[in-house]
Amino acid sequence: MKIVSILIILVTITFNVKSQDVNLQLKFDSIVIEANLLYNYEKAVWNSTDLLMANRKLKRNYGGYIVYHANDTISVTFIDKTKKSRIAKYSFVNSELNKPIKTSFEVTKLNSVEQELLDIKIKILNQLSDSKYEFVIPKGFNPNLVLIKEKSEFKLYVLMGTNESGIIPFGNDYLYRTDLKGNISSWKKFHSRMIPAQSEIPGIGKVISATHSHLRTTPYITATDICTFRLYAHFTELKEFQVYSPAIGKSMKYDLKKNIIELIE
Repeated sequence: MKIVSILIILVTITFNVKSQDVNLQLKFDSIVIEANLLYNYEKAVWNSTDLLMANRKLKRNYGGYIVYHANDTISVTFIDKTKKSRIAKYSFVNSELNKPIKTSFEVTKLNSVEQELLDIKIKILNQLSDSKYEFVIPKGFNPNLVLIKEKSEFKLYVLMGTNESGIIPFGNDYLYRTDLKGNISSWKKFHSRMIPAQSEIPGIGKVISATHSHLRTTPYITATDICTFRLYAHFTELKEFQVYSPAIGKSMKYDLKKNIIELIE
């Protein structure tokens, strides 16, 4: 009976371990899916902004932008300085974010989707002036705002950007959730500060992998980590980054080529 009991215990332990691994991989996969959406939004914004700024007339009247998607199409709408009219719109497909499939320079009123996103974006930003949200912009960095509408809420991700070459601007990233009227219902700061990764160390050479650790309240590699890395890694020779998680007592790796998160055993 003791032998049978031991076998049952061993089988149970093995099953539990495998179940945990499966659940962890499902979590990793969901993070990558969210990161893909963030990246698609930001990459479309980057490329369309470059196109807009190359046009002197449009550049002079630039007053901001909003971005949204429908199926596999990402649309970036640029707004005039009065915040009342659309001055340009660029549409991309997820499989080709470097070149828009459609452009429009017709000056027109914002449609209902665009107007809602603009109103919500402004409302959230006004709330962030309250110190309780701990929203800060470190010197030398600029915020990239990604607003996403879901069925019952809006999500505003804040990622840091930089113009400094050879830097991956990890850290100081946020997620603000709101109701459908734009009132913040919950929020989270993923990292306590900026933790920029350098692509080259003086006297040593180029770096192909970066490492940082997380707070216990941020147990996994985040969608903002991945989005930031994908946006900037192509300007470097970095191929992956690793994160140590005190919460789960393990390290994880994001592989740029495979676009996956893996546990480091």
